[in-house]
Amino acid sequence: MKNRTVARNRPIARIPLVGRVGAAVAVASLLALGAPLAASAHVKVTPNQAAPGDDIGLTFRVPNESASAGTVKVEIDLPTATPFAGAEFDPVPGWTAKVITQKLAKPIDNDGVSITEAPSSITFTANKGVQISDGEFQEFALALDVTPDVGKVDFTVVQTYSDGKVVTWNEPTPASGDEPENPAPTLYIKDAPPTEGHEDAEGSHGVGLAATADDATSTAATSGLILGSAGLGVGVIALVFAVFAFVRSRPRS
Repeated sequence: MKNRTVARNRPIARIPLVGRVGAAVAVASLLALGAPLAASAHVKVTPNQAAPGDDIGLTFRVPNESASAGTVKVEIDLPTATPFAGAEFDPVPGWTAKVITQKLAKPIDNDGVSITEAPSSITFTANKGVQISDGEFQEFALALDVTPDVGKVDFTVVQTYSDGKVVTWNEPTPASGDEPENPAPTLYIKDAPPTEGHEDAEGSHGVGLAATADDATSTAATSGLILGSAGLGVGVIALVFAVFAFVRSRPRS
């Protein structure tokens, strides 16, 4: 280093191999602390519960999971076998949205409403120069009419990046709550949400939604993750200090 003065009879201290190994272990452990948080960044829908026949508002949160490209298009597919009666979107600045409808082969009676045509998808496309960048997310809000009388709805979300990569979020989450690699955002109607590993409804965007006891489970799980990460961090720091103390205590040759 420039402009550094060193005493002539005092050699510059060098960290032995054990010290360098300890430091490397510490750095690797600290990096590992962030891994679970990065892996949990999936497309989510809130709230995640509704009742049959409800007119509801849903918000899809789409994170960008690429360090080298931005998200430029998001397509949300809606069910057509058990359709919603209608769909609208909340405009997002910098994005253009379009609702696609599909003629049904046979009219469906949903809560006393005869449905002959149903929304099949809503596509949000970023305008030129607009994207969801690395470390960011964007929320897309929909208003859906007449929730179908089914157990649940697994929405398929297709996410397109600026480099052409396409990620499809369509894998159902099992009852255990253990999320697959690309879980589909799910609205639970007559079925109960998974008891573990799921994200409960946030806020009250829809009609007739009630809070459940699972909120306590989710809070406890989050607290456990924070405390566990903090404990691991303290252990890493203790390891670094122990290695440093060992090196300082060694007799000089």
